[in-house]
This record gives sequence, structure tokens and C-alpha cells, in this order.
Amino acid sequence: MFVLFEEDGAFKTGAILTDNDASLQVETVSGKRAKIKAANVLLLFEKPAASTLLDTAEPLAENVEAEFLWECASDGEFSFLDFARDYYGHDASPVEATAILLALHAAPIYFHRKGKGRFKKAPADILAAALAGLEKKRQQALAIERMVESLKAGVLPAEFPPLLRELLYRPDRNKLEMKALETACADTGLSAIHLLAKCGAIRSAHDYHFQRFLSEYFPRGTAFPACDIPEPGTALPRADIAAFSIDDAATTEIDDAFSVQVLPGIGWRVGIHIAAPGLGILPGSPLDGIARERLSTVYMPGNKITMLPDTLVERYTLSAGRDCPAVSLYLTVTPELEIAGHESQLEIVPVAANLRHHEIEPLFNDETLASGLPEFRFRDELKLLWQLACACEGRRGKPSAVQGVNDYSFAIDGDTAEPASCRVTISERKRGSPLDKLVAELMIVANSTWGGLLAEKGIAAIYRAQTAGKVRMTTSPLPHEGLGVAQYAWSSSPLRRYVDLVNQWQLIAHLQDLTPHFGGKGKTSNDVLFAAMRDFDLTYAAYAEFQRGMERYWCLRWLQQEQVTVIEATVRRESLVKLDHLPLLLRVPSLPELTPGQRVRLAVEHMDELTLDIGCRYLETLAAADAADAAEETEAID
Repeated sequence: MFVLFEEDGAFKTGAILTDNDASLQVETVSGKRAKIKAANVLLLFEKPAASTLLDTAEPLAENVEAEFLWECASDGEFSFLDFARDYYGHDASPVEATAILLALHAAPIYFHRKGKGRFKKAPADILAAALAGLEKKRQQALAIERMVESLKAGVLPAEFPPLLRELLYRPDRNKLEMKALETACADTGLSAIHLLAKCGAIRSAHDYHFQRFLSEYFPRGTAFPACDIPEPGTALPRADIAAFSIDDAATTEIDDAFSVQVLPGIGWRVGIHIAAPGLGILPGSPLDGIARERLSTVYMPGNKITMLPDTLVERYTLSAGRDCPAVSLYLTVTPELEIAGHESQLEIVPVAANLRHHEIEPLFNDETLASGLPEFRFRDELKLLWQLACACEGRRGKPSAVQGVNDYSFAIDGDTAEPASCRVTISERKRGSPLDKLVAELMIVANSTWGGLLAEKGIAAIYRAQTAGKVRMTTSPLPHEGLGVAQYAWSSSPLRRYVDLVNQWQLIAHLQDLTPHFGGKGKTSNDVLFAAMRDFDLTYAAYAEFQRGMERYWCLRWLQQEQVTVIEATVRRESLVKLDHLPLLLRVPSLPELTPGQRVRLAVEHMDELTLDIGCRYLETLAAADAADAAEETEAID
């Protein structure tokens, strides 16, 4: 005697060895012996053999139409054996009964299972909905197949253009278009961005990187909402000085300027003047909301996204020929270049000039300082400030710039919306020039002095600290070991960094003898300060990463523009090298074991603007270079 039974959701057959009423010992077709419950038995039969029952019944089941079975079935619950008898009009043979069982089991949309071998026809409305769902899936499968074939042929499907931003930057794998894209990528071996680029969906690699950044950090676009531009909220005294700023030619957010006055018999009164948008922008105002959301100006070659609206920047930037509101730090400097005292005040500062690096550096540099400076405007003031900066650097015991490291500036001639038609120029200059040192040191003095003042008065502020080699933002006035100062609170760039604006509000409140906006007894103000610090830290790092990525893109464009096929580089560590005259680090797997500082010549083998990947192959080792040239690129001190 043979038995048909169900086990683990599958139908099996076997020969009965022992019948114990509640259970049976059977030997399956595979030769395995098993104990099964009597309740799992669906059919007892003598013919055909157990090994052929299912094979014989399956072709019959395939010829049975589920829709016809549903029409024939009654509304109540039924056994497959009873239904097989009604279907065939006689007692069904084991093969016929098994065929009906398989047909019912294979049509779950038409028949719902109610137990071992028992079924019930699906209600008409549920069946209609299920069939509609099946048809929808079939149509979706056909649509996916059509889109896949279109993508593989290099043609963008009609459904894709409205969804390109989502497909590129925020893919939803549940959408048909994404499923089609993934399938086409698997079939072609291309990544999503490369396949979409092949289909003409990506305007340019530059646009791809820029739009990806905007999608994450500026999803509503970069335009500013309409808002009134506030004036300083109080009458300020006008300083009797002639201030001047020092910036590169592209700088529009001029945050800082300097002045020098002779104090007969004492020395000099050196002024460090910082633009004061905090006098007009109030915490909690719409403009504060804009700055709080952006947190920093975003820089990239050929473009920038400012933290504050251009009209407000224009109102508060320290432009030449204007009287500008400022927070000023005045240092009393002795003939020995010691800082004998300092005072801070809010005032209107007359800005006499905006000095630009490219105009001043040919006149004011290491060589001219050694041989004698030529005549030019603010010559004596710059020399004194440079001497003061050198003295401050010596007292700190830390250099203001990492020696042997270069800064790079990018000039993009043309519309970056059409990068293929642009010409890129990359300029290289040694970090630590006299002008660099002058500005960096005086900013360190301002930020550390004001940080100390706020700490002394118990006024909350956001500090940039470095302890145990780790740089972080904190609300505690901890030392900055890398700079050699007791505390360091960013306060010198309020037009382009939100942390500086927050610290300026706190400083203004102190100078006006008002209650500080943050860090009072209320928990809410403390939470707001902590949240601003945390968000700024994360966002500032992300903006810097984006800037490095866009600089890398323009480096690749420059290599293609100049048709560079062979380039020299300096080994940093292991397989990592820095290409000459470019801010470009990359790994060269073929590089032999060399010590940091050794010079090599490489062959440029491939570049991919979409992934920002560049592949180089080692050619030869050149003459050894000074190991100092292999110093790691570090963040410039501001």
C-alpha cells in the first residue's frame, strides 16, 4: 500500500511499512524512512507505484483550468477527493484525484486552503481584486522589460526624465524605474551613473556632482527668500582710523580688516576689525533662520553658495570707501612687540582699502622684506603687523602655517554649466607667506582673546579645541594645543560661518551690557547652542568634503585640458602619492616600496569624472627630495 502525504508544504509519496493508526512508518521514493502523522495522509492507493503517481498526475493538473474549477466549485468548504468525484463524474482514480489536488494547490488566488486536502473557493470580489493585481504585476513586468531594453540600447525611457534626480541621488528600489535600472546595470555591467550618462541623462560630470550635493544639503534650491536687510540696531561711534583688509581677488565676504595708530612714547595701537552682521541679524529672526539652516558659505572652484543673502553681505562686508559697523579689538603694542593690553568695542570703521593678494605679494614677500620694501600704500603698517605676527608666533611656540605645504587656487574661465568649454587654471603658492602669517596670527590673537574674554565673564560660547591631537567643537574653553593658545573661539568670520555669528552675538551682548542670547539659566537656550554647535560641525565637514571633491574634478579636467600623460609625484606613505602642482592625492597600486618624500614619475592611464577616479602606473623613481615636502596637507588656520 502506498500513501500520498504533505510534509513541509510539499507533496510526497511512499510505501507504508507500519500502520499504527495515529502514525505511519513509510519509506519515501528516495529510500528514506520517515514517521508521519495519520492526519497528514491525503490518499491511500495501490496503483500506480509511489514513484510514478506525482509524475503521472502533474501533466493532467496542468490541463485543468483554475477558472473552470472555480466556476464548478460550491461556495462551501470541500475536500479535493469529493471535488475530484464531481469533476470527473465518477470515483476518481488516484492519479485523477492527485491531479485535482495539484491543480487546486497551484491556484491560491482561486482557492483558499482550509486544512490538509481541504479548500474553499475565493469570494468573487476578492478573486477579482487578486486577478487585477496579477494583471497589474504582468503589465509592470512588461514595462520593466521595455525600460531595460531601452536602457541597454542607450536610450532613456520616457518614464525617466521626471525621476532623474531621485534615481541619481535618492533611489527608491520599490519603483519600477529603479528596478529596470538595476536590471539593466546587471545586464550591461555598468554602474547606474555610467549607464544613465550613456543614455544622455547626465548633463555633465560637474552637474552630477553639484546636483548631488544640492540634493542633500539644499533640496529647496540655493535662492534666498525675500527678506528685509536690517541696519545696526544702535548708534555707534566712528573710529578715527584708516582700516584696510587683505584678501584674495575673489573674496566678497570681507570679514576682517586692520589698522595701525602710533602711540607716542608707548608704541602702537593695532586694530583688528571684524564685520558685525550680529548688530543687525537678531537671534530667532528670519535671517537667523537662513544662516542657521546653511551654517556656512560653501566654496568650490568657480562658484560659491553664501551663508547670507548677497544684499546683506553687501551691507556688512568691509568694503573700501565705506563706513562699516564692526566689532574691534585694539591691542596696545610696545616697541618690543609685546601686547601690553587690549580693549574691545563696537564702532563704525572707515575702510580705506581692500588689499588683494595678487597685488600686494609681489611687493611684500620674504625677498622684499629682506632686501628692503619698495614704496606702496600701507607699506609701514604691513611691516609692523608682520613683525607683530612673527613675535606672536614665537610666543605661542607654534608655526601659523605648516611649512612645505602649498595652497592652490582655481580660476575657471567660462560657464561652469558647460564645463567642457571652460579653461581651468590652477595656481600654486607656498603656504606661510608674510601676508599669510600676518592675517593668520592676528586672527589667532582675536579669536583667542575674545574666547578668553567670554570665558572670563562666564558667557557661553562655542570653542574650537585640540587636546590629545583631536580637534573638535565644544562649549568649554579648552586649550587648542595645535595653536598653543589657552582657548580659541571662532569669531572672525561672521559673514560666512554660523559659529562665528553666534559668538559675535555673545560678544556684542557683553559689550552692550545686555543679557547674552545663549547659555543662560534656561535649558532651551543651552539646547539651542549645543544643537547649533553639533550641526555646524557636521555640516562644515561635509561642505569641506564637497569642496575637495569639486577641486578633484577640476584637477581631472586640467589633466585632460593639458593632455598630461606622464606626471611626477611625491610619495606620502605606502602607495599614496601627491601629484606635482595639483592638490591631488591618489593611490598607485604598482608603486614599489619607497620611503616618504621620494619622487616618482607616473603614467596617467585613465580618468573618470563621474567617480572622480584617476589611475596611474609607476614608471620610475626620481632623485630623492627633501622629506619635508611629503608633509600631509592640513587645514589652513583662519
